[in-house]
Amino acid sequence: MSKYRSKKYHISTYGCQMNVYDSEILAGYLENMNYTFTEEEEDADVLIINTCAVREKAEEKVFSKLGRLRSLKIAKPEMNLVLWGCMVQQENVIRRIKNKFGFVDLAAGTHSLKRFPELLEKARLSPKTVFDLETEEEKEELPIKRGHNIKAWVPVTYGCNNFCSYCIVPHVRGLEKSRLPQNIINEVKGLIVKGYKEITLLGQNVNSYGKGLKQNINFAELLNLLDRLEGQFLIRYLTSHPRDFSDDIISIIQQGQKICEHFHLPLQSGSNNILDLMNRGYTREYYLELIEKIRNQVANNSITTDIIVGFPGETKKDFEDTLDMLEKIRFDAAYIFVYSPRKGTKAAKMKKQVPENIKKRRIVLLNEIQNKISMEINKLLLGTEQQILVEGKSKTDPSVFTGRTRTNKIVHLSADKNLIGKFVNVEITETKSWTLAGNLKHII
Repeated sequence: MSKYRSKKYHISTYGCQMNVYDSEILAGYLENMNYTFTEEEEDADVLIINTCAVREKAEEKVFSKLGRLRSLKIAKPEMNLVLWGCMVQQENVIRRIKNKFGFVDLAAGTHSLKRFPELLEKARLSPKTVFDLETEEEKEELPIKRGHNIKAWVPVTYGCNNFCSYCIVPHVRGLEKSRLPQNIINEVKGLIVKGYKEITLLGQNVNSYGKGLKQNINFAELLNLLDRLEGQFLIRYLTSHPRDFSDDIISIIQQGQKICEHFHLPLQSGSNNILDLMNRGYTREYYLELIEKIRNQVANNSITTDIIVGFPGETKKDFEDTLDMLEKIRFDAAYIFVYSPRKGTKAAKMKKQVPENIKKRRIVLLNEIQNKISMEINKLLLGTEQQILVEGKSKTDPSVFTGRTRTNKIVHLSADKNLIGKFVNVEITETKSWTLAGNLKHII
């Protein structure tokens, strides 16, 4: 029997879908270098933590994980421990790594993907941590190992120009840059040929796609070009900025065949005072008008949102304005977060920081109201027939398949045949605030 042991890698990913995409590129490089994936960190020859800097809690999770990995690195010094991504673009994080986590072999930021193989080799030979914090990078033609056989992420923009006062993203991912439309179209075509059924377009603000390109094109036109491609597949997109959600985008979605009727529009606050402090660039009145346009023009839509509770200076009246927007709009779902100060952002230096106990009371109330609204909206689907794309099996029950409607609602169903990757019609028999359940009617 051969004594040769194949090299293995493990990647832990924190944060947004763009981080997931970056991890797929890192995996692509490692697969090309003859590494194979392992579920077990202890078996890895290369162990990568791909980090998120959006919230303090995510950072602390990473540092806590590094603390736990110290003993593994001591027991297995030949293992390459890599800290990757958004966190590493911050000076305070670099100082903390140098002071407390010198056993990390490589710390590289979001713009270092193209240099990953050479950086890994450099780290393998260096007795000290190798740091790479470049701020610009061309991200075309990189290897990729997709993490899913049905769904795929396709970036259309990198970085962000908005500089919301609470957000660290422009500081760690750089300014916005749009990909050439032909590169996006070619990537999507290749995915369709390989059998992918759901393509999610990624960007910190996909609605501003096209700015800075020599070619005169915007996001609505890009959606239209992709919608015309042959094949049976769905198009989703993340994330939208309400300020840039144009009438043309609404019209293209209404006319399109493959573009999902799910609108994720981060409100963040229902107070004009707080929206101004956040530097969001719109008012509550504008947002309400946008929602009305969508609901008037696009049938069978769903609208979800993000809300930040306890932003600096948020008064009782400001919070009540957010409660009012929840009741007025009646979102299908809302992802509600407590404000977390991020070093390097304008909001972190603002006065009138809201006490933690008040933040906690407010988020509990918002969640209670939204869960009730979500349940009421989902109950309207009882007895209806919904088309879903089956994505896989339930994590808790392998006899149950899981998919999502075009409006992004999770549906569970039982079946005695393999449905993964198929479009099916399901009769909804049970509804909860966050999920639906149903019976298979027929395969499309």
